[in-house]
Amino acid sequence: MRYLPLQPHDRAEMLAEIGVGHIDDLFKAVPDEHLLDKLVDLPSAKSEFEVEQELGRLAACNTSAASGPFFVGAGAYRHHVPATVDHLIQRSEFLTSYTPYQPEITQGTLQYLFEFQTQVARLTGMDVANASMYDGSTSAAEAVLMAKRVTKRGKAIVAAGLHPHYADVIATLSKFNGTKVEHLAGTARGHDDIIAAIDEETACVVVQNPDVWGTVHDLTPIAEAAHAKGALLIGVVTEIVSLGAIRSPGEMGADIVAAEGQSIGNGLNFGGPYVGLFATRQKYVRQMPGRLCGETLDADGERGFVLTLSTREQHIRREKATSNICTNSGLCALAFTIHMTLLGETGLRRLAGLCHANAVDLVERLDAIDGVEILNGDAFFNEFTIRLPRSAAEVVEHLAAKGILGGVPASRLLPTNDDVGRDLIVASTEVNSDRDRAAFTKTLEEALA
Repeated sequence: MRYLPLQPHDRAEMLAEIGVGHIDDLFKAVPDEHLLDKLVDLPSAKSEFEVEQELGRLAACNTSAASGPFFVGAGAYRHHVPATVDHLIQRSEFLTSYTPYQPEITQGTLQYLFEFQTQVARLTGMDVANASMYDGSTSAAEAVLMAKRVTKRGKAIVAAGLHPHYADVIATLSKFNGTKVEHLAGTARGHDDIIAAIDEETACVVVQNPDVWGTVHDLTPIAEAAHAKGALLIGVVTEIVSLGAIRSPGEMGADIVAAEGQSIGNGLNFGGPYVGLFATRQKYVRQMPGRLCGETLDADGERGFVLTLSTREQHIRREKATSNICTNSGLCALAFTIHMTLLGETGLRRLAGLCHANAVDLVERLDAIDGVEILNGDAFFNEFTIRLPRSAAEVVEHLAAKGILGGVPASRLLPTNDDVGRDLIVASTEVNSDRDRAAFTKTLEEALA
C-alpha cells in the first residue's frame, strides 16, 4: 500500500485553517495553459526491474560528453576530474553530512567550507566569499539584489556579453524585487555602451569576463565609471579556470564576483548540479547572501570552525533576510575544494595554460578554412566565436551526426536575434587532443563544402 499519512478530514482541516476552499486554489498563481487537465500519460505501476530497464533505455538516448570530440562550452565546460575527487567526496562522513548548524559534530564540513571560501576569495581577488550558491546564474541574480541593498538604488545594467541564461535569472528575481533591469541589446564587444548607460540611478553594472562570446576584457574602465557614479561593478565568470591565466575581477575593480565553479571538480552531468561562487569586499560582508564559515577558538583554546554569518531566511525573519535561497551546494563545493587543493596555484596556472594553448591551436586550424571568420581577435581564453558561411545550427547537426559535438550555435542562446544565425561558440579545454581538433577541423570543412 502507498504510505498516505493524511486522511481527507486532515486535508480539509488544513485547508480550512489557511482559509482555502479547495486544494486547487493553492495553484491559482499558475497560468491555466500550464496546468494539466488529466493525469500524465505514464504506466500506473511497473516492477523495479522494468523501471530500471526503461530508464536505462531513455538514458541511452543521450550522447555523453566523453563519447567523442567535445567542443561545447557557453557556460558549462568539460574538464578532467581526477579520480581522487570522486573517491573522497563519497566517504560517508562527507556524503551523509548535511547541516553544519551544530559545530560540535560537523567540524569536518565547516572546515572544508572554510577552505572553499578561502580558495574562492583568492581566485576572484576579493576579501571574503560565502559557502557557495546553487550555480553561477543564481549567484549573479543574488549579486544584483545585494547591490540594490548596498546602494539603495533600483537599476541594474546588464552588459550584452552576459550569458543570456544568467540575464534571464536576473530578470526573474529582479521582477519580484522591484529592480529595474536595463539589458543592453546586441552583440557589442566593447565598453562604450556600458559606460554610457551608467547614471545616478544605477545600483550596479553586470559584466561577464570572458564574455559569452569568449572575448576577454579589461573591466577596469567599467569599474572606474561605475564607481564615479556611486554604482557597484559585478564581475561574472562562467569559466573559473580562466582565472588561472587572466587577471581576477577583484584586481580589475569589481565589488562583487558571481561565478560558476563547475569547471573545477565537477563534471557536466547533463546540466547539474553545479556550484555557484560568490565573493565580495569586506565592507559589504553583512549584505552578502548565503552563509559564511569562520575560524574561532573553542573552550580549550583549540582551533575550530563555526557559522560566523548566516543571514538567510532560515535564521532570521524572511523580510530581513539577505537571501531566500535556503541551502548551498555542499557536496559540489567539496569536490571543488578537493580538486583545487590537488591543483594548487601552480597546477591551476598550468591547466589554464594548456586550455589556452589548445584553443589557440584550434583557432589557427579553423581560421585556415575558407569562409570561417574568427570574431574574437587574439583576446580569448579557451572559448571563441566563429562566423560560418551558413547556418551554425545546421552545421552543428552535421557535426553531431559524425560523432563530434562541435559547439553551441549562438542562435540557441539568442533565438530572437537574426544577426547571430551563422555564429558558433566553440570551447577547447585540456581534454581535447590533437586528434580531436583535427577531426573537428576536417569535418567542419566537409560540412561547409
